[in-house]
Amino acid sequence: MRSPIPDYLTEVLEDFASDTSGAPAAYIPELATADPDRLGAAFAMVDGAVYGAGDVDVEFTIQSISKPFTYALALADRGFDTVLAKVGVEPSGEAFNELSLEGGSGRPLNPMINAGAITAYSLAGREALDPEERLEHVVSGLSAFAGRRLAIDESVCASEMEHAHRNLAIAHMLRSYNILTEDPAVVVDGYIHQCSLLVTARDLAVMAATLANHGVNPLTGERVVTEPVVRQVLSVMSTCGMYDAAGDWATQVGIPAKSGVAGGLIGALPGQIGIATFSPRLDAHGNSVRGVSLFGRFSSDMGLHVMEVPAAARSVVRSNSVDNAGPDVIRVVQLQGGIRFAGVEKVIREVVDTAPTEARVALDLTMVYSIDDVARRMLLEVVRRLTLDGHDVYLVDPESVLPEPDPGDGGRVTVVRDIVEVGGDLGSS
Repeated sequence: MRSPIPDYLTEVLEDFASDTSGAPAAYIPELATADPDRLGAAFAMVDGAVYGAGDVDVEFTIQSISKPFTYALALADRGFDTVLAKVGVEPSGEAFNELSLEGGSGRPLNPMINAGAITAYSLAGREALDPEERLEHVVSGLSAFAGRRLAIDESVCASEMEHAHRNLAIAHMLRSYNILTEDPAVVVDGYIHQCSLLVTARDLAVMAATLANHGVNPLTGERVVTEPVVRQVLSVMSTCGMYDAAGDWATQVGIPAKSGVAGGLIGALPGQIGIATFSPRLDAHGNSVRGVSLFGRFSSDMGLHVMEVPAAARSVVRSNSVDNAGPDVIRVVQLQGGIRFAGVEKVIREVVDTAPTEARVALDLTMVYSIDDVARRMLLEVVRRLTLDGHDVYLVDPESVLPEPDPGDGGRVTVVRDIVEVGGDLGSS
């Protein structure tokens, strides 16, 4: 059976492909030439499974999506007290390039706006690093989040440096308050190199999943940062990651997120999933128009709002075994707990990886106490696809946690109260 998750992603991308509102970033000439029709989305699970559709392998520059990751490196390298003394955590309610400094101290309000991000870059690595060493430290750190070595787009970097007047002005203001202690031009140069790293939507999904996985890259198994650092970063992303649209995002989408002016957008839901989208047309806030729409759809479809997420449960797949022999052989996948998107994805993967050869397959829901709407729909799609693959499918559902199951076109399912009832052809329910 083929997983329905890539099909779902393709379907959602098609729903938003016709939206041509917004435009690529115009203030950086190299970004203005981006193909506005590019569109892709990727899911990365915390155990390493990655799904994608559309332009998920097209490279573009990371831009401001680098900010939470460099902030994480600064926290890990210098400690919380040192970083918080230089960069606050309060939402600015302003655009990303505003000069938002705390009255009196000159401290940037948060690390997601340019003033805070430039400061965070200067704090990455140990003290007194030379410029080349600091840049290498940041590139290596972001590469660890992605699980592969990332490269810098030198043409974009040169284009941004040519038009970096505002960032240079911000950096000089920070130097006047002694927030920066190095040459402002050198710090800005390093920061712009950081923003010019080339990534794909697939890379960004893995980077987000590393945050969702408590700081451990789900592909490489490498611990990139500690759990306290991740908690701090995700908290700031929740309140500040979408700039002056952060309030609307928090209430409507509810996924800690960060956008970039090249059209990327990431979200990290702790313990569940990293999400990334790519679409270069931006809205007035500098966020990807179709990316914002896609995240709204994902959150709604899959119940991903952070305020809706229950405490983590044990593995949803309790067992996967073959019972009986000869013509009575049956594959039984026993599920447990409360099932939501992250849980049903594991069920799908279990069935796909097992690739049942038995004529009969049973999904045992005896130990399941709840199934949300997206999990219900996806389980029924599993039933439908198993049927189309030639299997007779049974649901063992004594408590009717999945009432009136309808697998849709071509699907058939038999509902029983106990696995011992599966003794022959009981007919469809």
